[in-house]
Amino acid sequence: MKLIAVTTSVVFLLFAILTLPILVDKNMNPVSDHPAFDVSEEALKLHETLFIGDWHADSHLWNRDLSKRYKRGHVDIPRLQEGNVALQMFTTVTKSPRGQNYEKNETSASDNITSLAVIQRWPIKTWSSLAERAIFQANKVHKLATNDVDNFMLIKSQADLNNFIQKRSSNKSFVGGLIGTEGSHALDGDLENVTRLYDEGFRMMSLHHFFDNRLGGSLHGISGQGLTNFGEQVVLEIEKLDIILDVSHSSENVVKDVLKISNRPIVVSHTGFYGHCPSPRNINDNLMEDIARKGGLIAIGYWDAAVCDNTPKSVAEAIHYGIKLVGAGHVALGSDFDGTINPGFDTAELVAITHELLELGIDDNSIRLVMGENMLNFLQENLPKI
Repeated sequence: MKLIAVTTSVVFLLFAILTLPILVDKNMNPVSDHPAFDVSEEALKLHETLFIGDWHADSHLWNRDLSKRYKRGHVDIPRLQEGNVALQMFTTVTKSPRGQNYEKNETSASDNITSLAVIQRWPIKTWSSLAERAIFQANKVHKLATNDVDNFMLIKSQADLNNFIQKRSSNKSFVGGLIGTEGSHALDGDLENVTRLYDEGFRMMSLHHFFDNRLGGSLHGISGQGLTNFGEQVVLEIEKLDIILDVSHSSENVVKDVLKISNRPIVVSHTGFYGHCPSPRNINDNLMEDIARKGGLIAIGYWDAAVCDNTPKSVAEAIHYGIKLVGAGHVALGSDFDGTINPGFDTAELVAITHELLELGIDDNSIRLVMGENMLNFLQENLPKI
């Protein structure tokens, strides 16, 4: 009987190890049920000619080989190709409080990512180090670039980007990827880790996620404060290395401080506009205008807290609002796919956004800019040269 009990326990444990990560992924990254989108012939033709880029997806947080197509989650290489996506920024999530909300979160709140690291069998060093979690996810991007050279390459410089554009000109399904952080708590409080992450291929760094950290206040934290002395040091170090600075999730006071000391344009990698969707997830429109005036980009997300719904139409309406507010040259896409959101479509269905933009009467040139050319132009000007 004891042997049977032990065998049963082992079988149950193996079943849990193999199936629990998949179940968590399915539960955390659903797509709302919807019929096939009715897309015009004009939209289909235009979409095929677009250069599309997305500033934010957390896809490497999950146990998936992105060279393969999945029935769960939002992003993989086959679906990026089907959606005609050329560039995808892969962001690394290193801490997320349980019970996270857009109002207030304690910095010390229990951490979802520790549990996720354990059940997904990440290396033990990632269980206690946020920097190691970021590097572990970045290594997945490196591995993808090594193992799927016919479909994907990692971009770390302007030279890489030019090489990618040449390759894509003869292979329209070729996808380029970049690596960014979701919050600079990933530095583990050590300024030298900015260089360490740069050396690991990180070319965009955000300052905050759902809680205050050593750099300053989060939009969803407690203090609402601006940059700390350490935060200012990090911003200057990020600029020195030509890393793109992302202020999504940062408090409005942090954004103001960044705009004061930064000499380079910045990005809000996944957001909405408060004037379009008055959500605690979105900073005020005046700040968005200030970001645009300094040459920055505002990338629109695909979920309800950003655009007050999760449909292609709601995303297009947020984009339309942004074009009227800051101009077509300062609006981009920032899905937050695989970031525990519930969008109404996945990356294979992006033509539905193109259709809705046309329905709103937005001209082709503006659509081209928003859907990806703004991202391309920004990267060509702000990535390290080599």
